[in-house]
Amino acid sequence: MATILDKDFEKDLIDRGYSRRHLGKVAALLGAGAVAMRVTGAAAQQAAKPVAGAVRIGANECWTGPFPVAAEAAYKLVNEGNRYEPDNEHQKLFDAVASVEGVPADRVLAWPGSSDPLSRVAVAYASPTRGIVTADPTYEAIWRTGDWLGAKVTKVPLTSDYRHDVKAMLAADPNAGVYYICSPNNPTGTVTPLADIQWLADNKPKDSILVVDEAYIHWYDGPNAAKLAGSRDDVLVLRTFSKLFGMAGMRLGLTLAGPTLMEKMMRYDGGQVTAMLPMTAVACGTTSLTQAALIKARRAEMVANREMAIAYLKKKGLKVVPGSHANMFMVDWGKPAKPMMEALLAQNVQIGRSWSIWPNVSRVSVGSAQEMDAFCKAVDKVLTA
Repeated sequence: MATILDKDFEKDLIDRGYSRRHLGKVAALLGAGAVAMRVTGAAAQQAAKPVAGAVRIGANECWTGPFPVAAEAAYKLVNEGNRYEPDNEHQKLFDAVASVEGVPADRVLAWPGSSDPLSRVAVAYASPTRGIVTADPTYEAIWRTGDWLGAKVTKVPLTSDYRHDVKAMLAADPNAGVYYICSPNNPTGTVTPLADIQWLADNKPKDSILVVDEAYIHWYDGPNAAKLAGSRDDVLVLRTFSKLFGMAGMRLGLTLAGPTLMEKMMRYDGGQVTAMLPMTAVACGTTSLTQAALIKARRAEMVANREMAIAYLKKKGLKVVPGSHANMFMVDWGKPAKPMMEALLAQNVQIGRSWSIWPNVSRVSVGSAQEMDAFCKAVDKVLTA
């Protein structure tokens, strides 16, 4: 269904350097109803379609579902599914985030995942004259959005210790509209220090937006950027419940940002997408956030499984990108990654993909202890074949 851009939004786009041809692309993009589904989509993370019966450690999913207490909260809402919103569920979620993160509740908004707002911030603040700057490798969704919109996308290699090189990012395009940091980074799992993120926020153009994608932050026992978004109007933090909370199929994400920033992201659809979330997902997420002990235990389980697999790979003489703080790691096979991925799939183990900058390196998601054991045994068979 086509979207007709309102006159104010159209003028804003023209002022930011969009041609009439670009306006048609923007209208087509927004007409999809959910921006991310047109150019990003969480499913794009997967190396291939899931293979029935295979060990699935390729899409950074959690090996298990929601916490039982959170699933129980979701089921309660199943029984109240006749109501659009039985008891102010959205506000309960926002209040829970505010309590846990120490940010004002009016700076929290829920989405069906986090890919949609990631694309929207590019539409709202990038343009053919104001580009997008990211690391390389990183999560590529915003690359595709930028390409679609005709905005220049500048990719800056990670530092030698695999964090975002924030000074090089600013130098690469000092007048960009959007600077994007993914921390922990997908695919390396490495963390960019909060001091570096603060530096970029303080030194970038005042009218640009710093996006900090913290999809994997709950796997990391350290500081995050939430309070930056809680106190500044030029920083947006993305969160998702798809990772540690085991809710990938339930599609729930968050943005932490100033109300004006978020309003600009939604000016063309009136915020409809954020109002149409399944109440089961909202209730499940609200309960999940407050389970500090369960979060700590699940994180510890993941770390143990990750370190076991990494130790095995190193024993086999394979290189692993160091410093992952997320449920993934990158293994360097010393030869093209795609044949290795195919060989492991023949052993019924489905790992992740490679990035063009590192064609010999595969991303491996961390699964259960049993799944990582199966991965190690499959690697052993492939290497000794």
